[in-house]
Order: sequence, then C-alpha cells, then structure tokens
Amino acid sequence: AVALASLLNPRAQGASFGAGRADLPHFAAKAKRVIFLCMSGGRSQFESFDYKPLLKEKAHENLPQSVFKGRKPLGMSKNQASFELVGSPYEFSQRGKSGAWISDQFSHLAEQADRICFLKGMVTDAVNHDPAMTFLHTGAALPGRPSMGAWISYGLGAETENLPAFIVLVTRKQVDQPLSTRLWDSGFLPSQYQGTQFRAAKDPVLYLNNPDGLPPELHRRMLDSLRELHEDDLQRRGEAEITARISQYEMAFRMQSAVPDVTDVTKEKDVTLDLYGPDARKPGSFAHNCLLARRLVERGVRFVQLYHPGWDHHSNLSGQYGGIAKQVDQPAAALLQDLHERGLLDDTLVIMGSEFGRTCYSQGSISKTGTYGREHHRDAFTLWMAGGGVKPGITHGETDEFGFNVVDGRVHVNDFHATLMHLLGIDHLRFTYRFQGRDYRLTDLAGEVVKEVLT
Repeated sequence: AVALASLLNPRAQGASFGAGRADLPHFAAKAKRVIFLCMSGGRSQFESFDYKPLLKEKAHENLPQSVFKGRKPLGMSKNQASFELVGSPYEFSQRGKSGAWISDQFSHLAEQADRICFLKGMVTDAVNHDPAMTFLHTGAALPGRPSMGAWISYGLGAETENLPAFIVLVTRKQVDQPLSTRLWDSGFLPSQYQGTQFRAAKDPVLYLNNPDGLPPELHRRMLDSLRELHEDDLQRRGEAEITARISQYEMAFRMQSAVPDVTDVTKEKDVTLDLYGPDARKPGSFAHNCLLARRLVERGVRFVQLYHPGWDHHSNLSGQYGGIAKQVDQPAAALLQDLHERGLLDDTLVIMGSEFGRTCYSQGSISKTGTYGREHHRDAFTLWMAGGGVKPGITHGETDEFGFNVVDGRVHVNDFHATLMHLLGIDHLRFTYRFQGRDYRLTDLAGEVVKEVLT
C-alpha cells in the first residue's frame, strides 16, 4: 500500500514517477541521458569515416583469400564468384586538431570532429538486418529481451514526471528495412519501461488526448475511480503489471499538457532552427527529430532513440548515398553544437551507428558505368560517440588496409553496451533482472567496458 501510495501521490511520499531502482547508480555517472541516432540498414563505413585509399588503388582486383582467414563469405556474398574491391567515390580529408578522416559527404559533422570519439573496431554477431538490429538494441539476436532504452529507463527512471523516460522518433520516409516496435520494447521488464513513439502527426501520441465531450475534470475523476479499483486488485494479487498500468494511466494524463509543449518547435529561435537545416521545420524529418531530441532531454527524458532508415545499399550506392548522408549530416552536427552551447553535452551521451557495416568489395560485379553496392559486414564497422564522459577528438580501433578485419581496438556490441552503462553509472555485471529463474542483463554473459574511451 505504501508503494502504491508513493506512485499515485509522489510528492506526498517524497517519491517520483520517474524513479528508477533504489540501488542505482552504482557509482558517479558521467552521462545523465542518451540520444541514440540509429542509421538503420547498415551504413557503409567506407563512404563515411573509415578511409581506405588502397581500395581505390586496387579497384576491380579480387580481395585476397588470405584476408578471409579461412572463413567463408557470409550472407549473399557466398553466392559470388569474385570479390571485386571498390573504393569510395568521395573525397576524404583529415579534420580538426584530432585529424580524423571524414568523407566530404559529412562536411558538417567534420566541423565537430574534435568532439567525436570514433569506434572503428566495432563487431557484431549477426549479418542479417533483423537479428543484427535486435542484437544492437537488446544484446540478443532473438526477440523477447528488453531494449537498452528500456533497461536504462527501468534502472534510472526519468528526471521528469511529465514525460516517459524512453521516447522513440522515426524519420517519416520510405523504409528499405522494416522497423519493429520490439526494438524499443520492454521485453520481460514491466511494460511502463517500453519506449513511447512520438509520431509526426497532429497527435504525436495516439489516443493521448481526450475524446470530444470528455472534459479534463471528468477524466480526472475517472482515473481516480480506476486507481481505487487497481489498488484493491494490487492488494489482492500483488502483480507488477497492475502497478505498471496505474503508472501508465497517470503518465498519459500528465502528458496531455507536456507533449504539445515539447513538440512545439515554433517556440525555437530562427537561428536555432536554421542551425539544424532547412528540414528542421518539417515534422517527421531527421532534422526535426534531432531538434525534438534536444528539447526532450532538456526536459528530463532519459533515453531518446532516433531511427533514420535507408542505408541498405546493395546496389547503386554512389547514386543514393549522398542524398541520405545530406539528410543526417547537418542535423546531427547541429545537435552536438546545440547541446554544447546549452551546457548539456558534457552529461548527454550522443551516439550514431548502424547494426553492422558493409564489405570492402562490391556486391556482384561493378557495372560498366561504375555503379556498385556493398554487402552486409559484421566483422568491422564504425560507430561514434560524443559527450557524456567520452574522450573527445579520438579514434579508437583500427581495421586492416582493406577494412575487412579489426586489427586493433576491437569493440563487440556487448562491450559497447557495457561502456554505455558504465557512463551512466551502472556496473553492467550487477544490473540484472530475474525472469523465469534466471538473472538477465543487457550484456548477457559477455561485455567489457572500453576504458580507453573514457575521460
């Protein structure tokens, strides 16, 4: 009864709707919140941040068999008779004091080079989209586990009582690979920790507003009556989902005023809107969502997940890559700059990455016109982080001269998750949840903190 009372009347009990587990954080956190920019589809590292001039020099030559190190080609590559190397058509240059190699397709992010930590030795377990996306988000290739946003929401709660701790924003555009809601699901954690998707529509959250004819006063009375029924049910059965249901009803009521406020970007100054680029005023665009992400973390949201699909370039990569890079380059750079100017970047961890990378060779033969595609590649790809306790202006990890294998600074997805949690003040080995007789954690049975990237 005391627990229920603190949930329903947090101020009276000194509790908070956004409260996480009482034993967290385990130690002082360097990051208070996370913004994850997911480039779904498998962004090519060779056209963005992993410069490999040898691929141009040896264009059309076969990747040496020795590079495979006895492994068989994965995915659709196993059907290829040859593996023609292909370099990027874009120019690379070293940017900032850090000297990071960055493609000319990311000229705005290049200006933020000295704030970014590049992880060029990323590896994952899965080579197909669905299991790889599931693995990146939940630490397991099979569905059913909680997403990282749900884990963090469960562990740390939110810094606000008026918005969910975990919010999802998806760019409104044609999708090459479907995005399942299980990527932000709570799995076996109580359902209030799942991500809440904000849509690019008149009603960002479905069924949030009162229907016509239902005034707020009557809605409040209805919730009070439901609370009494649920309280009785909780005392008799004691099920966690009853507490979750009450929490969600109350959160939805408060969100009726908080959501319209946070999603109204017309309150932003023109100089801020211009910083994010011409699409910032278009709801559903990546630029608009980046601006919303900043507004959300400003108001205490713990974890904001952005998805920008369209990176699955099995063919005509050079004809498509520039357009999608342009959609994300300026907004992502603006997000870093905006957070920095507002004093938020120091304790906000910003991440940009994909479920895997692409191969250094063309998928199939390079066409007579020079067009090509790249197949999925799990054994070496690039992710970057900025702010929130990460060393700025460094590159961690290195691939071989072909970009096929990691030769130094290998970071498995489990290691990435362990590092993410460490920055939030969580020991991933101790942060568990018992389900069906077993203690589960985001990093499963693996994961080591990448201490080299920590400030």
